[in-house]
Amino acid sequence: FLWGVGSSAYQTEGAWDKDGKGPSIWDAFTHGKGKVLGNETGDSACDGYYRVKDDIQLLKELKVNHYLLSISWPRIMPTGIKAEQLNEKGIQFYNDTINSLLENNITPIVSLYHWDLPQVLQEKYGGWQNISMINYFNDYANLCFEKFGDRVKHWITFSNPWAVAEKGYETGEHAPGLKLGGCGAYKAAHHIIKTHAKVWHSYNSTWRREQRGMVGISLTSGWGEPVDPHSQTDRDAAERYIQFHLGWFANPIYRGDYPEVMKNYVGRKSAQQGLGTSRLPTFSVQEKTYIKGTSDFLGIGHFTTRYVLQKNFPFLQVSSYHTDHDLAELVDPNWPAPGPKWLYSVPWGFRRLLNFIKTQYGNPLIYVTENGMSETVQCPQLCDEWRIQYLKGYINEILKALNDGVNVKGYTAWSLLDKFEWNKGFSERFGLYHIDFKNKNKPRYPKASVDYYKKIISANGFPNPREVENWHQKAMDTCSATQQHLAADSLITHMEMVTEIVLPTVFTLCILISIVLLIFYLRNHS
Repeated sequence: FLWGVGSSAYQTEGAWDKDGKGPSIWDAFTHGKGKVLGNETGDSACDGYYRVKDDIQLLKELKVNHYLLSISWPRIMPTGIKAEQLNEKGIQFYNDTINSLLENNITPIVSLYHWDLPQVLQEKYGGWQNISMINYFNDYANLCFEKFGDRVKHWITFSNPWAVAEKGYETGEHAPGLKLGGCGAYKAAHHIIKTHAKVWHSYNSTWRREQRGMVGISLTSGWGEPVDPHSQTDRDAAERYIQFHLGWFANPIYRGDYPEVMKNYVGRKSAQQGLGTSRLPTFSVQEKTYIKGTSDFLGIGHFTTRYVLQKNFPFLQVSSYHTDHDLAELVDPNWPAPGPKWLYSVPWGFRRLLNFIKTQYGNPLIYVTENGMSETVQCPQLCDEWRIQYLKGYINEILKALNDGVNVKGYTAWSLLDKFEWNKGFSERFGLYHIDFKNKNKPRYPKASVDYYKKIISANGFPNPREVENWHQKAMDTCSATQQHLAADSLITHMEMVTEIVLPTVFTLCILISIVLLIFYLRNHS
């Protein structure tokens, strides 16, 4: 069983325009005002581009088996088009990172796409709205297989494509920020699914025999539980919740087509609008055959659960993805929600989701690729008791799912570091390690959850209950000491800021005021 942590390029690397990297849609999006909380950007993020060795040291400290990272497409292909330009410095950066991980006995699991599309492809072609992305992405993927595939044996084509499609092309909350209601998300998803299949076939025919690796996709989904399990309409609504999230991408890959319920609901809503065809695109017979079975493993990102019930939306001339599935989501106010309001800790939902995957898709090989809890407090909280409880609860449910016969082979805690959280800027913190972003050196500080997760890994998920209490106390003592150290560091940073910025400013102002007063004095006396 593999234990690891993860991160993504745009959220951690920084160095957005250094060493030949081209701009991504997230660079363009965050540089526009009003798109991100506090107008924050990932321009420098965690400075991960310059701190690879430091961060691998943290991975060693955690004793993880694997590290899930993503490659930035515009860092190795500045315009996204292979024929135009390759960036050797970018390729060297990922070569060095992969080599460094392997030297430290850490398996790299590499995602080819964690949302940072080259901006040139967005401007020229409209990004994932355009079918030409299939070939451009396939060229990029093949370059990665060529350059890194001798050492990387676990490839993820797309990380959480649901968010790429829905937030990028439906609501516009994420880059590229387009609000193409009702059609945009479905079109983007359609092209992403076809692209994934093309890349899998490329690997299968060209690289697999020599490199002996695996290619999968990572899908993020919550669990939908019917409000009233005895009500057929609520059970149907909960089913639609899962099919419109997970099934949207998993069904074509594992069963050859979109879920029937999706086709029915989007088709019916489209007809009500007077459209001749469904807003949900269709796959040809050849495409269905080509796409089905194109995954050696399924990556699963999971954070939380919702109660679901039937809700009929009034007939709307302009339908959207969100009104297509006729449901409402509720939460139990007793569920713990120590961080942002969307993320409630509901561990039992995870086991149900994993069992759903087992029965729906023929018990595929699963790696949990993202699971974690964030905090939104402004002052650093290193004694993250709530994260420890979250990890404990969710890992326990994976162990129960294993007992149910679900084929889970790995777990990735999300995430190694506090990092740039998309349109939430730096206000949400998922990291096991805290970063002081106000300090120009971006120092890393372990939270209590580091100690806890380290022990879970060393016990392979089955700790002796008597020992757990000891770890817990030790973790709390350590984090209290680190918290004091951090407070002292913050004070030093504050003093440095005073000496570097405030004092010279005050000094300059004093000189200017003195000059003005001297001019007045001389005028009056002349």
